[in-house]
Amino acid sequence: MKNFKHFYEGTYAKYILPGVLLQSVLIGGGYATGREIYSYGAKFGAFGWISGLTIGIGFALFAFLTFEICRIYKVYDYKNYIKKVIGPLWPVMDILTVLIAILLIAVMAAATGSIFEQAGLPNILGSVVIVLICGLLNFKGSKVIEKFESIGTILLYGGYILFTVLVLINKGSNISHVFSTMDTSSYDGSVTVPLCIGTGILYVAYNINAIPMGMFSLTRQTKRKETFISGIIAGLLMVIPWFLSYFAMMCFYGDPSIVGADVTTPWMEMILAINGGPVLITLFSIVMGWTLVETATGCIHMIIDRFDVALVEKGSEKLSDRKRGIITVITLIAALILSRIGVVTLIEKGYSLLSYGFILFYLLPTLLIGGYKIIKNWKV
Repeated sequence: MKNFKHFYEGTYAKYILPGVLLQSVLIGGGYATGREIYSYGAKFGAFGWISGLTIGIGFALFAFLTFEICRIYKVYDYKNYIKKVIGPLWPVMDILTVLIAILLIAVMAAATGSIFEQAGLPNILGSVVIVLICGLLNFKGSKVIEKFESIGTILLYGGYILFTVLVLINKGSNISHVFSTMDTSSYDGSVTVPLCIGTGILYVAYNINAIPMGMFSLTRQTKRKETFISGIIAGLLMVIPWFLSYFAMMCFYGDPSIVGADVTTPWMEMILAINGGPVLITLFSIVMGWTLVETATGCIHMIIDRFDVALVEKGSEKLSDRKRGIITVITLIAALILSRIGVVTLIEKGYSLLSYGFILFYLLPTLLIGGYKIIKNWKV
């Protein structure tokens, strides 16, 4: 037990945990359903892997830059972090971050509701269940969230590998057809390498908010070696499930009823298409539900942590359980209302609009100003 605790608080906490927290927040938003994989890569067919590669490199780069800036300046919340890279414009990030957090929770609630509906249960029940669970986890605090999301990563990877293998065994022959013919037929337009790279950059931009949501775990990092390695690990953890989903979708590419523009949960459709049966569908629902809760929990934790930081800076006490509860309820109600719009609309419209804001106020400042400050403090 002592050895495990030493590993958890040492090697795991420094190198792996930051990436686990980032992918936990990221994956529930669209990896779990598969919808984002289609919208930001799989729709390009044989060229989709270029978007995936861009996404993996982008996440690894910005994870490292963010971790390193946090280490150098000892800032572990997004407000103080962003003040280091955009100065007086930092309030803009407050607006963008809260909006994307609410939007992410809305996607979680809508996706869960859709799964409940497919299982013959009331749609609204799924939304309410995810809201209640993530609210409870936030009451328990950071340590419980870290453990919950660590278990979720193991569950998610096991599930995704199993689902992908079963899809490949049953429908894998279509992949060779897609790549041998360079099929891009599901995309209404000309597919080019710059388009795929640009789409990957957009995906990184609007998901970059996942990185600040895990900042509370970075206090254990004290060396550049740790931020660099953990950045690479974070990039891999974020993109491996993307590629598993992408190759599974290539097994059905060209069938719009399973992998198409109007499909809300492609993963569920793929599992049904291979006659997964009640056991596999139940397992998928558990894995997906867990990842959705992880993302929603991370979003709310970040908002609450932002309030706590502001109060401490003013010399006040951190939020009481009652006030944390009020903020949680308000955030979740706003997300529930938004979730009624639907998963596809939220992802296609809302995410894209916010992406440009994160490019201007997080991605570019982190790359240019943050990169300059890292070089300037290279010996620190």
